Amino acid sequence: MMMILLKQIFVMYVLMFVGFFLYRKKMVTDEGARDIGKILLNIVIPVIVISNFWIEKTPERTADLLHSMIISSLCMFISIVISYFIYHKRNRIDEFSTCFSNAGFIGIPLVQATLGSGAVFFISMMIVLVGVLQWTYGVYTITDERKYINLNKIVTNPIVNSVLIGLLIYVAGVPMPSVVNNVFTLISAMNTPLAMIVSGVYLAQSNILTVIRKKEVYVTSFVRLILIPVVTVFVFRFIRFGSQDLKLAILIAGACPVGANVAVFAQQYDKDYRRGIENVCVSTILSILTLPFIVYLASLILS
Repeated sequence: MMMILLKQIFVMYVLMFVGFFLYRKKMVTDEGARDIGKILLNIVIPVIVISNFWIEKTPERTADLLHSMIISSLCMFISIVISYFIYHKRNRIDEFSTCFSNAGFIGIPLVQATLGSGAVFFISMMIVLVGVLQWTYGVYTITDERKYINLNKIVTNPIVNSVLIGLLIYVAGVPMPSVVNNVFTLISAMNTPLAMIVSGVYLAQSNILTVIRKKEVYVTSFVRLILIPVVTVFVFRFIRFGSQDLKLAILIAGACPVGANVAVFAQQYDKDYRRGIENVCVSTILSILTLPFIVYLASLILS
């Protein structure tokens, strides 16, 4: 599993460099990157989520779904509590950054490569929680104003809606036509390349030499990539329900680098979005070292 993870991370960073190169050579613009992000958010990720619910309903899978909901909630609770106590009175951008991982763009392809495509089923509830909490608790974290919490954004969120659609299909036991399966397979295959190219574009928007000299971004990355996942691993050790693969899938999603939405939210509410971009870039680079370590630690503790 460690070798699979290392190979996948290497491939993902090659793809990220492609995005970096394309942006620096002006082959991809800011508008183009935003369009790719819209394709991912509105088409690719929802298709992946729905396809992972579009399976035969069994008591075992229903139990996995319930366990996933509980364990994902616990994972997010740990992340929120640690981020709050470290950063709430110091830096709200860093608090948001450490609280929310890139569970969708980076978490899904990593879980697919490490545990198989079916394991995305395990992290679907985690992805929903990240999305819902970003538009509620996350907005409040950045703005310190409850009035900016937009419940309409949750209702119209394509990932949240895809999980609801997937749940309905799963409960109803609707069979998937072969043509739909083929289309979904092709669309799902777009996720890793597009997600990492967009991440490379974000990376290219920062002055790397300037960013890597800032001590603060390393502290933020340590909290996001090491402290929160390590605490989560030890808490998971005492959970007596849920398979090891389920826990590992949720852990991988929760140990991913800073979610790119921190820059989007910060810019939208006139906060320090550049600090958000710096956190995204540095944590994404460092995650090539930390993710294998967290998975190795989990394999020792959770086995």
